[in-house]
Amino acid sequence: MHLRVFSLSSILKSIYKRMSMQTQSLPNSMSFKHFLFKTKRNRITLLISFGLIIIQFSIFKYFYPYASFIHDDSFSYLEAARDNSSINHYLVGYSNFLRLFSVFTKSDLILVTFQYIFLHCSVLFFLFSIFYIYQVPKYTKIILLCFMTLNPLFWHLGNLISSDCIFVAISFLWFTSLIWFIHNPNKGMIAFHMLLLFIAFTLRYNALLYPFISLSVLLASKAKRSQKLVGLVALIVLCGGFVSFTANKYKQLTGTWQYSPFSGWQWANNAMYTYRFVKKEKRKPVPQKFKELDNMVREYFDSTRDIRKHPQEALMASTVYMWEPQSTLFKFQDKQFLNDTSAKDLKKWASVAPFYKSYGQYIILQYPGYFLKYFIWPNAQKYYAPPIEFLDGYNCYRLGVLQIAQDWFEYGDKVVKPRFNNYVAWELRFYPIFTGVINVFMLLSLLLLAFMKVQVSPLKIITLGAVIWFSNAAFTITASSAALRFQSFPILLTTVVAVINISLIISFCANESKDSKNKLTELHFDPTLSHTII
Repeated sequence: MHLRVFSLSSILKSIYKRMSMQTQSLPNSMSFKHFLFKTKRNRITLLISFGLIIIQFSIFKYFYPYASFIHDDSFSYLEAARDNSSINHYLVGYSNFLRLFSVFTKSDLILVTFQYIFLHCSVLFFLFSIFYIYQVPKYTKIILLCFMTLNPLFWHLGNLISSDCIFVAISFLWFTSLIWFIHNPNKGMIAFHMLLLFIAFTLRYNALLYPFISLSVLLASKAKRSQKLVGLVALIVLCGGFVSFTANKYKQLTGTWQYSPFSGWQWANNAMYTYRFVKKEKRKPVPQKFKELDNMVREYFDSTRDIRKHPQEALMASTVYMWEPQSTLFKFQDKQFLNDTSAKDLKKWASVAPFYKSYGQYIILQYPGYFLKYFIWPNAQKYYAPPIEFLDGYNCYRLGVLQIAQDWFEYGDKVVKPRFNNYVAWELRFYPIFTGVINVFMLLSLLLLAFMKVQVSPLKIITLGAVIWFSNAAFTITASSAALRFQSFPILLTTVVAVINISLIISFCANESKDSKNKLTELHFDPTLSHTII
């Protein structure tokens, strides 16, 4: 144990030392440490930022003295932490974090404060790294700092018992370490980056894209072959090892090797949102192995055509079918375990996932046009302007919590509520419109930069941000469900990149206009004529 702590400490010290060194590969002449703490303007900016961060959350916690919970996601994380589970309905990274944090304190106030400050520190590290490495206009720095420091989304993410806040923070650190590695590749940064990649990989399935992005940057970088080899081996060992460990645990539980039962349920859910619009006379026969489930699905759709009685059927590209206990998928699952009353929910849920994946993929392949029209297109609209979802109301508009939360945080009772009974997070209502505007700005600014062939210093971060924007959009639209808390990192990152893009376009146009005026003056200036007039 002491050896592991010493090794991690050595790696972190090595990273900080490398980042503080003056290197020829970085454009800034001073060290990063000097840039942060010795430069008067940056030092004052940091102090003001941290002051605002603390004041905001202090006021927020006055109105919301308890942590906020997602019913039932938060309680699932807590149960996995209590039982020290190796697998759960969700990835176990956040549950392990909760278990580790509980060693020091059971206070929900200290926990959510840590989450909130950790998120802000990660974002400030990201911003100041950009300011250090790249030439960013002063007004752009002010806009980005104000947007991140005064962002109400951070209050609610920090106060939520969910993996969202920690995942966003780790994602920003992961992205920032990529930027540092591009400009100053070294073994310490590789180790730091792979550690962050592994942590993100254990927190959310959204991180499935991260290893491919990291590997692409690693192979395209100017790092030595030995460094690239070390990074490649670390990536395979850490991410591959976690996948193998998790899949083997599920094999022990269900008899089937699978990394993510969640994906099986997601495929079936997406297929049902496709299938429900296929008219009875156009439904094709299915293979024998799918008939029992298919008949149940068809009966459900035929009996729920009246959306006044079944309002959930008015939703498009949602996740009701995979989470609602009364849905057909849960009824079919329970039917498979009628003779096994001892089976726990996790075993039932994971056991049917491979079958649901096969069924979902089969239905989608049979009706690709319906899938595009009734799932892809509505989900693309949701991605363009993601719904606030569970962040819309404190504690999902509920007065209390389950016993597991009361025991874990040592509450006096199960009642948790805002100080003035105001559950609505009105300060987040602007986010869907704001996200839609940012997505448009991102697309247009990228097209303009490409069209004008602008050569700018932050080209690498713009390219990297664009890759994450496009890949995340493709993943979310085709295979997941868009919501604000799931898209927090891409939204925040896209905002930063879009603002930088726009500022560069403005600067480029201003310089072009200035050069044109100078050339026009030189063209019309005749020294001889001037002398004659004089």
